[in-house]
Amino acid sequence: MTNLIGARIKALREERKLSQDDLARIFGFKDRQTVSAIETGERRVTADELLLAVEKLGAPLDYFTDPFLLVGEGRFSWRQTNVGSGVLGAYERNAGRWIAAFRAIAPQVGRASPLLRRALGLTRHSRFEDAMDAGERFAAEFGLGDVPARRLAEVMERELGILVLMVDAFEGISGAACRLPELDVVLINRHEVAGRRHFDLAHELFHILTWDAMPPEHSEEAQETGGNRVEQLANNFASTVLMPKAVLARYGEWAEFGDDDLIARLNAAADELLVTASALKWRLVALDWLKLARARAIPDAALRNNGHNGREAPKVVPPLLFSKPFMEVIGLAIDEGRVSTRRAAGLLDLTVEDLTGLFVAHGVEPPAEL
Repeated sequence: MTNLIGARIKALREERKLSQDDLARIFGFKDRQTVSAIETGERRVTADELLLAVEKLGAPLDYFTDPFLLVGEGRFSWRQTNVGSGVLGAYERNAGRWIAAFRAIAPQVGRASPLLRRALGLTRHSRFEDAMDAGERFAAEFGLGDVPARRLAEVMERELGILVLMVDAFEGISGAACRLPELDVVLINRHEVAGRRHFDLAHELFHILTWDAMPPEHSEEAQETGGNRVEQLANNFASTVLMPKAVLARYGEWAEFGDDDLIARLNAAADELLVTASALKWRLVALDWLKLARARAIPDAALRNNGHNGREAPKVVPPLLFSKPFMEVIGLAIDEGRVSTRRAAGLLDLTVEDLTGLFVAHGVEPPAEL
């Protein structure tokens, strides 16, 4: 709790553009060293000082004490298209509640995060070929198989300890990576077509595995090509994880297909691999299995909507909300009396009835009190 309150005092101070000296004067401390000790968790905040913070800083008591809030701790990197900062900030605060709840509850029910984090060992000075090599090795070492997209989320959660949440998000928000001192999280908009969801997942995985070496921007444009160097490295890694060279080689000599056959093969292969046909096209260019000029000549309309022709988007059947490991933790917390059913439902923006249904859908035994 000491670290929690200190981190939130620091976050509010920075939000209000106050210095540690300013805060020392507000609290009546002799110098800023006491403020520094509070913010780092070295010194406890007394009850009177906490009430003073509520009064002088104009924040409710829950802001400082509620463990199911994420304030001043998590760093996010969002993939979005034309989403305003206000909308993005509001959604980040809401998503922070789910992440904070999991962070607080999981260790209490025996689901602590891994002690050690994996890292790719790449830097922003790495070559694109290095990122692709890392993608090949990742797919092989974790046995992702002939359709890597199918097992990627499971590997991230079960073997890397990364919390993966399928969420309902505002239009234009594709997903995000979130780094906490003790937890890594990836959020994916479950209403996007499968190919985009999987690319976002692999892209955010790259950011999680390289966060310390090259922290991503808070917000980036959701695209399969382009962007700054870190985003280009992430795209090369993501496309390779989802489409390893050996898997693509099964489809024959891509450059030998005629134009119509090439488009048909791109669409069919994309559907089989659960990727977008556009991502597949640019992956072939990166391998030099398809010339750049020919790739650019392929009409975008022919490759839209995850490999489906025509102007009508295919019906998206979204994956279940959140994830099975997440729901297991919530269920255990309710069973052990660590959180009430109503509070759990409120945290997840669900009714109690919908919460029960989500447990069942994920194959998780609903808590006894439900």
